[in-house]
Amino acid sequence: MARVPYLDQQDLAAEHRDLLARNVNIVRAVANSPNWLRAFHGLAEFIRFRSRLDPRLRELAILMVGYISRSPYEWSHHLEIGKRFGVADADIRALMEEAEGRPSQLEPLAKTVLKAASEMTRGLGISDATFAELRDGLDNERTVDLVITIAFYNAVVRVLASLQIDVEDDYRRYLEEYPLPTGVQPGP
Repeated sequence: MARVPYLDQQDLAAEHRDLLARNVNIVRAVANSPNWLRAFHGLAEFIRFRSRLDPRLRELAILMVGYISRSPYEWSHHLEIGKRFGVADADIRALMEEAEGRPSQLEPLAKTVLKAASEMTRGLGISDATFAELRDGLDNERTVDLVITIAFYNAVVRVLASLQIDVEDDYRRYLEEYPLPTGVQPGP
């Protein structure tokens, strides 16, 4: 159960009701701070719709953050979103293999993107070797977009865990189809 209430439009001042156009629990919880939610929306919208980073690579990076951090909310939501942006079932299974240290059939750039997401999620930043590999496939703008995307979603999973945001029933099927690893898990 979430640590803050899930708000509805009638719970907000009129000037903030537009923030709840998307009726998902993270938005409804973060609406407790409407000005922060507005800033959150701005960065999320840029990442999803205006970044020049390949959308499939972006979603693979976000999924890796969700998988490694054992975030049921992030993992389930971006499994659905990722499929809309070209992530195939084979990509998801390959990501799970890569996260567990097993080889996959992903192309080299996708593997490097996953490695960068893994390094930033498990540690503080991307190693020199991985960064050099990224530079072979991404220009400056796309490299920066990738780093900011990974950093942003590392923040999101921490918000989800700290506020204990519940996965909506409509997304639980993704957790059944692609279960997160068991064992010690960060967050709820």
